[in-house]
Amino acid sequence: MMTAYERLQAARAQDRPTSRAYIENLFTERTELHGDRKYADDPAIIGGIGYLGDIPVTFIGIERGRDLQERIRCNFGCPMPEGYRKALRLMKQAEKFHRPVICFVDTSGAYCGEEAEERGQGQAIADNLMQMMGLETPIITIVIGEGGSGGALGLSVANRVYMLENAVFSVISPEGCASILWEDASKAADAAECLKITAEDMKRFGVAEDVIEENFDSFDVMCEDLKARLLSDVQELEQYSGRVLSEKRYERFRKLGVYSEK
Repeated sequence: MMTAYERLQAARAQDRPTSRAYIENLFTERTELHGDRKYADDPAIIGGIGYLGDIPVTFIGIERGRDLQERIRCNFGCPMPEGYRKALRLMKQAEKFHRPVICFVDTSGAYCGEEAEERGQGQAIADNLMQMMGLETPIITIVIGEGGSGGALGLSVANRVYMLENAVFSVISPEGCASILWEDASKAADAAECLKITAEDMKRFGVAEDVIEENFDSFDVMCEDLKARLLSDVQELEQYSGRVLSEKRYERFRKLGVYSEK
């Protein structure tokens, strides 16, 4: 049985498949789209249009990069504000043409440097949260690795959220939490246990609908199983009107954190 911190380390593993690997395996006839129409294109968020089976969809993923050169170009999967604005542009386009949106999350968090703050990082993420809540098209999010803070939330306001078995989802990194609470980052393993960041924790809390088994040795087979699950979900969700989809998404998030005392 792996500890929470061991799962975090697995989520951060450099040989773990990135968003691009899932997109290439799940979708056919892909066309990648670029730019936020305001400032620039952010390679840390990739997105475009493709086919899931015979259903046209919009795909969006946070990309860490597959080698050092690509990781540097993608800012190690820490998106800039223009990345979130690009994602929102693609989601609004998907709504216009009634395409489902499928997101892949893998980030330690949005970039927190001076230039990101100058260009409105907080507002860009907040806009995504607000607009995604009312988006009148199906949204499905899969956390494939690390789901860190607001950087992950910016693509996670969905009708269905799935997590890979060694993926994590947290408001802060265990290292950051340990530094704040105990002024000792070396206690990150203890913080990870306290934060309840694992996929099983998220399923128990209702943050994620289900946990997806990892099988990277047979990645093609794993993606085929995931594709079948996504097709089933999309076909089910497309039966609802846009307004009902938005309402169901709102109700889903209103339930989070609710508890009763006996």
